[in-house]
Amino acid sequence: MTSKVLPPGPTVPRAVQGAYALTVPGRGLRQMRERYGDAFSVNVPIFGHALVLANTAEIKQLFLSRSGAVENIQPNLGRVLGPGSFFALVGEEHHKQRKLLVPPFHGRRLAAFERIVEEEAARELATWPRDRAFATLPSMMRITLNAILRAVFGAEGAELDRLRALLPRMVALGSRLATLPFPRGGAGPWGWFRRMRRRYDEIVDRLITRASHDDHLDDRDDVLALLVQSRYDDGSPLGRAQIADQLLTLLSAGHETTATTLAWAVERLRRHPDVLRGLVEESDAGGRALRDATLLEVQRTRPVIDLVGRQVRAESFRLGRWTLPRGQNVLVAISLVHEDESVFPNARAFDPTRFLDAKPDLYEWIPFGGGTRRCIGAAFATMEMDVVLRTLLRDFHLEPTDERDERWYSRGVASAPGRGGRAVVRRRDRHPRPAPPTRDSASR
Repeated sequence: MTSKVLPPGPTVPRAVQGAYALTVPGRGLRQMRERYGDAFSVNVPIFGHALVLANTAEIKQLFLSRSGAVENIQPNLGRVLGPGSFFALVGEEHHKQRKLLVPPFHGRRLAAFERIVEEEAARELATWPRDRAFATLPSMMRITLNAILRAVFGAEGAELDRLRALLPRMVALGSRLATLPFPRGGAGPWGWFRRMRRRYDEIVDRLITRASHDDHLDDRDDVLALLVQSRYDDGSPLGRAQIADQLLTLLSAGHETTATTLAWAVERLRRHPDVLRGLVEESDAGGRALRDATLLEVQRTRPVIDLVGRQVRAESFRLGRWTLPRGQNVLVAISLVHEDESVFPNARAFDPTRFLDAKPDLYEWIPFGGGTRRCIGAAFATMEMDVVLRTLLRDFHLEPTDERDERWYSRGVASAPGRGGRAVVRRRDRHPRPAPPTRDSASR
């Protein structure tokens, strides 16, 4: 039986619900699930009246729905990243651009990017302080930013130095703005963001011009080279504005969320010394199964994006128990699914072994979203996290701790460990030098 009446939910004003969602994101969702069940309604800024789902069968149906019936919600991410970004495109245009951008993140090109990530990780980790606590999130941000810049643009230079200085501030501000109502006029934070966006467009335009005149463009593996050469089925090229928007999407999505997950990995491993010990032993032996499982479990227990949304575009849309009208927003509560005991037994425990013999169902384990809107850079992000964690385990001893878990801290779009994933490390001496000769042996 289906119903056109949405399930119950909080009745306090929209502004109060929005403030609560921002300040207590995870706990608020859990409390609503305990009170209302695996589907409830909210009324929050940006999304308005929305149906929140934590039922895996209905989530799978939503993700598998045909294009045109439901599409991506496009409140502010489309405004932040531009009208040519994946977050703003719908229907056939989204499908065509996604088809163009799949190749750089798979196969031979993905393998080529692995070397870049390892170089950036080794360079940054070499600066870590020894034997004193520090937050790892800033370092993880630098690693992922430098890696994605090199993967996207392929070379160093003055323009990349300018982007390296501009993008952290631009991404941080854009992440905040994506959770706030869109104002009219050019004053305030949106005005600041627009000015940064103009500087970004100027830099990227010069890089596009340089790539267009590169006689060796065919030999390059970077994403910009691919986009400059890409053609739609009718032979037409991507416009410069489209390229700039898609590159900003890749730079943003391939930077903050991956770095935040790595900081959470440090936070989790320090509090689970048995897992940490097993990872070191496996890494020293050249294995990776436990490391793969650990990264899956970090993303299950600490998903950095809590909600993924769709909007009904058909006249009406039947979704499980509900018949939804055109314009209805639907939010998938990632953390509620990941904490569901019927999906992941002993869900509150951090237990990577649950993924050693069974890969996750991609409609139950959903940190990258799902369906045709699943994150296009998921394979790149997975490779990047694996390489950085592998390098950390190879070069450093990570000190366990009995401190309390770090609290969730909202950075806007992503949720990070409240203290930045603090660590205490010592450099590993994996190749001990021979002992210096004794006085007696030297005299022989």
